[in-house]
Amino acid sequence: MSLTRRQTAAALAALPLALAATPAAAHGAPRRTRTVHIAGDSTAAQKYADAAPETGWGMALPFFLGPGLTVANHALNGRSSKSFIDEGQLAALLPGVRPGDLLLIQFGHNDEKTEDPARGTDPYTTYQDCLRQYIAAARARRARPVLLTPVERRRFAADGTAGPTHGDYPAAMRALAAEERVPLLDMQARTLARWQELGPDGTEAYFNWLEPGESPNYPDGRQDNTHFRPAGAIEVARMTARALLDARVLAPYDLRRLGARVPEAWISWPQAA
Repeated sequence: MSLTRRQTAAALAALPLALAATPAAAHGAPRRTRTVHIAGDSTAAQKYADAAPETGWGMALPFFLGPGLTVANHALNGRSSKSFIDEGQLAALLPGVRPGDLLLIQFGHNDEKTEDPARGTDPYTTYQDCLRQYIAAARARRARPVLLTPVERRRFAADGTAGPTHGDYPAAMRALAAEERVPLLDMQARTLARWQELGPDGTEAYFNWLEPGESPNYPDGRQDNTHFRPAGAIEVARMTARALLDARVLAPYDLRRLGARVPEAWISWPQAA
């Protein structure tokens, strides 16, 4: 399969963001850096200069990980659990997965597009079947798979109540995680609760809502209730790091800045190759 320029750029962006070794272990022998691989869709993916200020949460995750961990963001716009496999993206990332690494698996937004046979899945059959392939692939590499329910969109009822948008997909993933004994980060529940706290007005700054003329990439403005701006990506990355800690996938010494401010200026958008 030939790769588009954007797919090639995404592959380059997926290279680990830091190569420093972890601190010496208690017995004095150095431990290698572990990689947190992300397989997912546009809500996590690396964004480029022509999409700014749209930001995937995977771009902000390194800010919350310690020096012994690095991120390889393989998430791609528009992919579902099925199309990511069918396009060869899962097979392409596996050679870089080493024993002790993590594979974070978050799909759902595009699995819901059942009118598209290339992407749509059924929650309790084909969606779970696809997710099992990620789990098996990670385990075959002696890496640890971690399932993440899809982050929530910005949807509020007239009374200001934040509403779920993902149907049965989160429940199907929760059931699979229990069956396969895989750590589950319930990002759907965490983000829904956070959007409820912020309310309709407070969440606008987290999503890619733009006034006309605010960004040259969106001269007519934008009202995007799915994708994040830097503030939203940073918040979701922080929640993901906390969830990794709560699930005991990572230890406190693996994480940093969980309660500290992370400036939006730390986010950058490279030019697509």
